[in-house]
Amino acid sequence: MAGDLSVKFGLLALFADGPKYGYQVRTEFEARTGGTWPVNVGQVYTTLERLDRDGMVAAEGTNAEGRALYAITEAGRAALDTWFSTPVADADRPRNELAIKLLMAATTPGVDVGMVVQRQRTESLRLMRDYNTLRRTADEADDVAGVLLLDSLVFALEGEVRWLDHVESTVLRRGGRLTPVIRVRKPGRASTRSGR
Repeated sequence: MAGDLSVKFGLLALFADGPKYGYQVRTEFEARTGGTWPVNVGQVYTTLERLDRDGMVAAEGTNAEGRALYAITEAGRAALDTWFSTPVADADRPRNELAIKLLMAATTPGVDVGMVVQRQRTESLRLMRDYNTLRRTADEADDVAGVLLLDSLVFALEGEVRWLDHVESTVLRRGGRLTPVIRVRKPGRASTRSGR
């Protein structure tokens, strides 16, 4: 699932070319992300309510089927322009569950880090294979946006597999276990001591 900001601004971007209703927004979001980041209808409507509350979209009547239409506001366009022009910072990225899991495994007695790494490597390679299959399908359909998104996912997985190899070799060189370093922060300075 996309992060909250990605969903919020991803949905907002869909209004740039005209008013839409909730289910239409969901369908277009999934189409533009190549179906790799599904959002449920409830999340779409909750996000629309927040965008409306925050003045980024406004209700604009109904369509022929009686569905409520929303349109982007000037405040929404300004927020969207800011989102597009601002790089994603580290603080905006979600915590990396895999990194946390491997760090915990490497510092927890009795955990076979090699097994944890191998299972993750197998899953990452499976995902990479699946994304490459989807990429070929998108390429054959001339879906350039889908190809670019899938390329991003494949490149990230390639980096993940390289990092897994690095974690495994680093931990094995240290006897299969890492000693945690506990950092005690005091106002104005930080001290470090090794945990046992």
